[in-house]
Formats: sequence, C-alpha cells, structure tokens
Amino acid sequence: MSPGDKAASPPSRPAPSPDDIRAQLDRIITNPEFPHVGRSGAFLTYVTEETLAGRADRIKGYSIAVEVFKRSEGFTQDDPVVRIEAGRLRRLLERYYFVAGQHDPIRIDIPKGGYAPSFEWNGAFEGRSAKDAKTPAGRGFRVQLDRVMVVGIGAGAMLGIGIAAFALSTHLLLGRSNALLSEGGPTLVVAPFADLGDAPQAELYSAGLTEELLTVLPRFKEIHVFGRETSKSLSPGVPASQVRGELGARFLLAGGVRVAGERVRVTARLVDTETDKILWSETYDDDLHSRDLFSIQSDVANKVATTVAQPYGIMAQADAVNPPPDDVGVYTCTLRFYAYRAELTVKQHANVRSCLENAVERYPTFATGWAMLSLIYLDEERFRFNTRSGTPTPVERSLSAARRAVQLDAGNTRALQALMTALFFNQQVPEAFKVGEQALETNPNDTELLGEFGTRVAQSGQWERGAALLDRALELNPGGGGFYHGTRALAAYMLHDNRTAVIEIRQADLQTFPLYHAVAAVIYVNADMMDDARREAKLFNEMRPDFIPNIVAELKSRNFQPADRARMIADIRKAGLPAVDEVQASMLRSTKGAPVSRP
Repeated sequence: MSPGDKAASPPSRPAPSPDDIRAQLDRIITNPEFPHVGRSGAFLTYVTEETLAGRADRIKGYSIAVEVFKRSEGFTQDDPVVRIEAGRLRRLLERYYFVAGQHDPIRIDIPKGGYAPSFEWNGAFEGRSAKDAKTPAGRGFRVQLDRVMVVGIGAGAMLGIGIAAFALSTHLLLGRSNALLSEGGPTLVVAPFADLGDAPQAELYSAGLTEELLTVLPRFKEIHVFGRETSKSLSPGVPASQVRGELGARFLLAGGVRVAGERVRVTARLVDTETDKILWSETYDDDLHSRDLFSIQSDVANKVATTVAQPYGIMAQADAVNPPPDDVGVYTCTLRFYAYRAELTVKQHANVRSCLENAVERYPTFATGWAMLSLIYLDEERFRFNTRSGTPTPVERSLSAARRAVQLDAGNTRALQALMTALFFNQQVPEAFKVGEQALETNPNDTELLGEFGTRVAQSGQWERGAALLDRALELNPGGGGFYHGTRALAAYMLHDNRTAVIEIRQADLQTFPLYHAVAAVIYVNADMMDDARREAKLFNEMRPDFIPNIVAELKSRNFQPADRARMIADIRKAGLPAVDEVQASMLRSTKGAPVSRP
C-alpha cells in the first residue's frame, strides 16, 4: 500500500512519512557506498517519487524507459534495459544496507516481480524523526518494527533477474562494486556501426549490419543483448566508459564499414567496458561484384556473433578468466557446464550436477539450466558418470528436464539440443532428429548444438553429414572441446579416412575420458599402429571394465547401425580385447536366460 494508505504496523508506530522516505532516499544516493553505475540513482528517485505521489500502480517498464532512460515513445519490451537496471538497483541497495546503511532508520527495496518500491523501518527509533536520526538506538541490533509494502501492478517476474543473483551479491558484499555482471551472464551493447566512406552503400550497409547483429546475437541464450532502442540511442563512437556508466553493460560491440567501388571492408571489435581493453577485433573484406549487399552483411553478422557470443566464444572466455569468487551463482554454473563439456571428467560432472540442481531449485523457470541438467543426467548413463540408482532412470530424468526446458522456452537452442539428445538415447531417433533440425534452424551458428547434433547424426549411420556438421562446429570454434574432435575422428574412421582419423583423435586428447581410448584403439588398428592400439585398448578396459562384456548393448544404445557395430567390435578384438560379436552375444543371452542389460 502507499504511504497514505493504512499501514500494516503496530498501533504504537506510524508508517514512515513521505519526508522520512525522501530523507532516506537522499541519504542513499549521496553516499559513496552507493556506486553510480548506470542510472540507478535516477531509477530509484523516479520510482520513489511516483509511489509517494500515489502512482505506484502506474510504474511500468515502459514509463521507466521513457522517463528515466529517455527512450522514445516507440520503446518496446524486447529492449531489456529496464529489467537489467532493476536487477542492478536491487543489488546496489543490498550492498548499501550491508556496508553503509545497516543502521539507517528506513530501508528502501525494490521487491522482485515489479518496479514499485517498499519502505520499512530498519531499527528502533521511538519518538525520533528519520531526518534527525544519526545513530539508531541499540546500535548493532536491527529488527523490523514495521513494514509498509507499496502495492503496484508491476511487470511479471523476469527469469533473467535471478540468473546470477548469488554470484553478484557475493561481489557486492565484498565491496567489489565495479564487478557487475548482468542477471543472465554477459551483457552486450551493440553500437551502430560507423559509416567510414562516402559511398551511399556504406550508410545502408552500416545500418543493415547493425540490425542483422541485433537479430542473430540474441539467439545465443547465455548472453543478454540490449535491444534496438538502446543501440539507436548511441553514437557509433560511443566510449566504453559511457556504456559502462549509463547502461552498466560488460561488453561493447562496435565497428565500421567502408565501401570503395566494388570492395567492402567491415571492421569489428569487442571491448571490455570495465577495463576499456579490446578483447577481439577482426577485419572482413568482400566484393560487391560477386555477392549482393544483403548476403555480405548476413555472412559478416553471423561470423561476428558466433565468434563473440557462442558458448566458447570471446565473452565466455573473458568471464571464465575472471569468474565470480567461490560462489555457486547460476551463471557460474553455466561456465562450469561448458568447462565440463570440454574435458568430460567424473569429478567435474558431480560438481556441475550439484550446481545446476541447486540453480533450478532456486530459479525453476531457468530454461537453460534445465537443459544443461538434462545433458548432465544423460551422462550418468552413457558415460557411467556418478550414476544414481533407483527410479526414475537417468534417461527418464534427462527427458523430463529437457521437456521442462522446452516448455519454459520453446526457442531456446540449448533446450532443443537437450531434448534431441535425450530422445536419441531413448531410442526415439526420428523424433530426436526432428527436434535437432528445429534447433539447427533456430540457431545455425551454435557450435555446441552443431557438435552434439553432428555426433548423433553420424552415430545413426549418416557419417558424411555428421562429419560436415562437426567440421562446421570446429570451423566456428577452432579451440572447441576435445569431444568434437573425438567424434570427428570416429567419423573419419567410419569413412575410411585413416589420416584424418589419426589427426583428429590426437587433437581430442581426452585422456581422462574412457571412451576416448576405445575410439583411439580402433583408429590405430586401421592405421596399422598396433602398439598404440593395444595400449589404448588396455587403458579403456581398465577405466570401463563393464563395457566390453556388454559391448553390443552399449553400441545399440548409441544407435550404431549393425554393420558399424560389427566393424568396431572386430577392430576392438584386433586391439586385444575379448569383445563378443552379436551372434556370440545372442548365444550368451540364451545360455543365461536373460538379456544383456543396457547401461
């Protein structure tokens, strides 16, 4: 309720008066411990004054965008500037009351689920005005005496607000006010690309390229991209410090276009706004004689977006180098997930599973978290990593988590990838590939998806197409995970390309991943490197002694075709392991009277 309404407070104590609240507002925004990052001070002043004027129910994202951020009346909700700033303001207030305002008389907060503030007494101030209070009675002891919630119909709770709340509050409580990340991971602002030439095509191309970037970048769900209105409000040469100060974004993507005759040159750079350091830059040259303008700008936008925004891209690398300290924040979970996917170790699997389970428990609408958890659950079965006994089975849990992710965000590439993979291992291959094609159409530049889908397509017997998808993943992400190289090596083995198979398996180098050694063994057999083949086979059997006795069931569970299964089993035997073929396996089942169990 507003300050003029009846307060839910003890009879002996009135609610904070408007003068008391304004005095506390001034105390906050003038204190050095309330960092002036973005427009947090203006934001807090606006929503407080609107509430005191009895207009709490009118505080919307649109009104804040227009009044605080000076957006035009054409502002649309696809620009997340208000949601990002609201999340930042909540954390700045949390830090302020922990560091400097713990003995202030009044507490001002912005409850999640809207933008209208709440006002509450923060200590024992009987008979004293908040304006006169310097040190509260009972210093060091704080208890809520009264709580006056300002009821307004704000915007619905936003998933992104929670994505890194714990990690960020850890930063703030430690006083690291300059280490602000967005709720959903890296925040990126795209400045309008500059027209560096005199030709009329340059101006057209610059505007078109900026628009194309604002279309393809948000497809990467792990990053948060400021929308078109924000981009249009900036100048092409906007300083990184201005982006950091006014918007609080971590990264700035900027560049320019020069057209000379039939030649087009595009320069692009990614800047860390915290340090003003250029993290990445590239020049793209093309020819208008051979390709039209729209094809060129689409191609450049896709290359730039993939380089900077993919799960293993420049922004993710920057965050991995300087992650939040010792926390289990949600964004940290995503960084750990991709680190695990690059190395595939049992220990990392357990840590990431625990982190993601905690994350989705705290933020049940975190679609990407559910998707990642689905893949982690699946690894319990396909890799035998930290397998939990009982029901539901790992595949059942994986399917459930993947479907939850897709229900939450049907356009989330990671969610579609997870559902595709879970369906594949549930022996629903046509359904899996239908989802995989949908995911590929949603974001054809996502290297994590390309690698996973390419692997599944290859294993089902489409080795040439699988190899092409994996080549695309490795082209877009040359430093990608060894898993991609390992599967590409297997594809080369199946395509009788021994030279490529040996090169790729050596690049994979997943020494702690058991199946790496099995693939290496059959590749070395075909390459007539028998000492290496026997060594790898021995290592594999030591790491996965359960696999060879059940090799037929293991390969069937991965949807290898009969001829491919037979070839792999024969080569495993040549490497020195007692693998039984399918006829022998059938005879053993008949003898024992029970089927060979699936892993």
